[in-house]
Amino acid sequence: MAIISNTVGYLDGDVLLEGFFAYDDSVEERRPAVMVSHAWAGRNDFVKEKALKLAELGYFAFAVDMYGKGVLGQSNDESAALMQPFMDDRNLVLKRMEAALYAVKLMPWVDDKKIAAIGFCFGGLCVLDFARSGVDIKGVVSFHGLLGAPENKQATDIKAKVLVLHGCDDPMGPVEQVVALQQELTQAGADWQIHNYGNTMHAFTNPVANDPDFGTVYQADADKRSWKSMENFLTEIFE
Repeated sequence: MAIISNTVGYLDGDVLLEGFFAYDDSVEERRPAVMVSHAWAGRNDFVKEKALKLAELGYFAFAVDMYGKGVLGQSNDESAALMQPFMDDRNLVLKRMEAALYAVKLMPWVDDKKIAAIGFCFGGLCVLDFARSGVDIKGVVSFHGLLGAPENKQATDIKAKVLVLHGCDDPMGPVEQVVALQQELTQAGADWQIHNYGNTMHAFTNPVANDPDFGTVYQADADKRSWKSMENFLTEIFE
C-alpha cells in the first residue's frame, strides 16, 4: 500500500482555491470520496492529516479550501476575520462547498455516486449547511461544529444522512442549539444522529487545543470515540 497525495487547484468564480487530496494507489477501482472541511484557520496540516488517515481507510480524501490558495489565519483574530464573511453570508459557504464537490467529481479515482463530507469547527458548519442545501451526497459528519442554522433559511429536504459529534460542554454549541438542530433535522426529514460527549469542550479532536477560558480543550477519549463513530457511519452510508 502506498498513499499518494498532492494538491490541486480549482475555482469558485475567479477565486483560486487549492485542495489537498490523498488516496491509496493499491485500490484499483473507483472508490468513495470524503471531503474534509477545515476549521476557521484554513486548510492547514490538521485537515491534511485527517485526509491521509481517510486514505488509509480506502477512501479518496479531499481537504477543501474555503479561503483561497495559501490563505491561513495565524492567530485567533486572523482566523475569525477569515471566517466572518462566511458567517455573514452563508450562501458563500455553499458556493465554496459546491466548487469543491465539482472538483472531487472530476477526479479519476472517485466513484461520484459515493461522496460524503466531514468538517471540524467552522468546517462542521460548512458540511451541515451543505446538507441543509439538499445536496445529493451520501452523508455529512460534523466534529465539534457550529450548529446554528442560517437566518430565515431552515432546511426542508435533507438527502444526506447526518452525524453530529459534539461536546456537551462546548460553549460555542450550547444545549439550546443542539435541541434546535434536532428539531430542524427532524422537520427536514433527515436521517440524523447526534453523539454528545460528556465533560468535553470545543475542538476536542485537536491535540494542541488547550484554552479552557476560550472553550477549546483536547479530549483524547472523545477524539478516539468520534473518529470510530465516523468510520462506522461511512461504512454504513457507502454500502
